[in-house]
Amino acid sequence: MAYLNAIITWHVAGGACGYGNLYSTGYGTDTAALSSALFNDGAACGECYQVMCDAQNSQWCKPGVTVTVTATNLCPPDWTKNNLCPPNHALSGDDGGWCNPPRRHFDMSQPAWLQIGQYKGGIVPVLYQRTPCVKQGGVRFTMAGSEYFVLVLISNVGGSGSVKAVWVKGNATDRMPMSRNWGANWQSLTALAGQSLTFGVTNTDGKTVVVPGVVPSWWKFGQSFTSSVQF
Repeated sequence: MAYLNAIITWHVAGGACGYGNLYSTGYGTDTAALSSALFNDGAACGECYQVMCDAQNSQWCKPGVTVTVTATNLCPPDWTKNNLCPPNHALSGDDGGWCNPPRRHFDMSQPAWLQIGQYKGGIVPVLYQRTPCVKQGGVRFTMAGSEYFVLVLISNVGGSGSVKAVWVKGNATDRMPMSRNWGANWQSLTALAGQSLTFGVTNTDGKTVVVPGVVPSWWKFGQSFTSSVQF
């Protein structure tokens, strides 16, 4: 797979994918917020990218080094010239609006950034490509919602890292498709409390895993359940 061009900065805050604490959910510090051109309205949540500093176009690179980062957030566009990504007026670019479309931009965590670039560089050009995600343990399901609907955060997804489609089946209900609510959160508008739940998850590579009864009938909102199944 060929590398593509992009730009990076090193600042990440918030979480438009919904993963919460990135340490406890297994994503660690090698993470990045993506510009909207890459984020794809949350469909890219969980994807892994191999990134290297473009040493032919910047003096602030650590040549020949790559880092693999996971997409965990959105770096939002900003048309007010006060973008969350730190501007570098030595480079042309929308007065510092580095995450504005159609730019492909990675706003990386500082630990990830320092593996490929020098601290004082601030903003550097990079080359990147998608790469398979390698995860410890199985796919994880975190329950949220209310008595009227269920919202499930699906995390720790290997392979492509991102999820294309999900279905859920309770022990007293038929199988039904879920829809993406936001980020990596999928919803069902059916009350499923008190049922054990089986999920089918299809990643963006088109592979499907079925996780029978991963959520027991006694589940409560806020609980997480890790399966023994992985892509």
